[in-house]
Amino acid sequence: MKGEQDILVFKIFGTLFVVVIGLFCLLPFILILAGSLTEESAIYKYGYNLIPQDFSLDAYAIILKTPLSIIRAYGITITVVVIGTSLGLFITAMACYVLSQPDFKYRKIFSFVIYITSIFSGGLIPLYILMVRYLQLKDTIFALILPLFVTAWNIFLLRNFMNEVPYSIIESAKIDGAHEFGIFMKIVLPLSIPGLITIGLFQALYYWNDWMQAMLYINDKNLYPIQYYLYNMLNSFQSMNSSFLSSGILLPRIPTESIKMAMTVIATGPIVFLFSIAQKYFIKGLTAGSIKG
Repeated sequence: MKGEQDILVFKIFGTLFVVVIGLFCLLPFILILAGSLTEESAIYKYGYNLIPQDFSLDAYAIILKTPLSIIRAYGITITVVVIGTSLGLFITAMACYVLSQPDFKYRKIFSFVIYITSIFSGGLIPLYILMVRYLQLKDTIFALILPLFVTAWNIFLLRNFMNEVPYSIIESAKIDGAHEFGIFMKIVLPLSIPGLITIGLFQALYYWNDWMQAMLYINDKNLYPIQYYLYNMLNSFQSMNSSFLSSGILLPRIPTESIKMAMTVIATGPIVFLFSIAQKYFIKGLTAGSIKG
């Protein structure tokens, strides 16, 4: 009886502890949302609060004055995320399958070469020359996809997960006459779904949050992803405020502080929703992939 009471007390305190930690993790998001719904003058007067002091939708009204541009930027980002994540995940999975096979005698050499790329790189200038001069990808959607296509971290994480697939199953399939690509598609990939979802979520986050590639390679405004579009919009508003202030022109100040918060809500909302869907696979895949080195 005492043991059951101890277990009950442990569960209660454990649940309360998890709830408190969850609330602490949720507080920044609530603060951002409240800041986006607060009048600019109230932010300067009272600071950021969990409950808006002076409720206002001005920030969202300003951002959404050009809804077609927002929709187009979202469309570019979603296209990049879908194409880049799908193809990148497939290429990563094929590389991991090869590197996880014990009968591939060069796998240590290839693993070492891939590992080196996670420590050293050619640098930004050689990459820019390659993308613009040789690959001719400037002002194309592929310039947003290719630089983040495959990463060494994703390869090693997924390879470690595929190492958990029993090699005896693959040997049995080979004895039955299955070819390598068939084994990869019909046996290894279905058994690696949690790991694939984990890597896919990482890849999607890379693409969704990236604005650097657009700054380097995109001049066409119709190809701006959502992050870079909002970044440019905020810079424009801040420049306008500075120009009006220096010139002495008395015009209503653009609420840049609340606009920052509203932009964060607009830019992160969909990816937070995606993470909540894939969370159970994410935890399982990340745990399994970290068992072996």
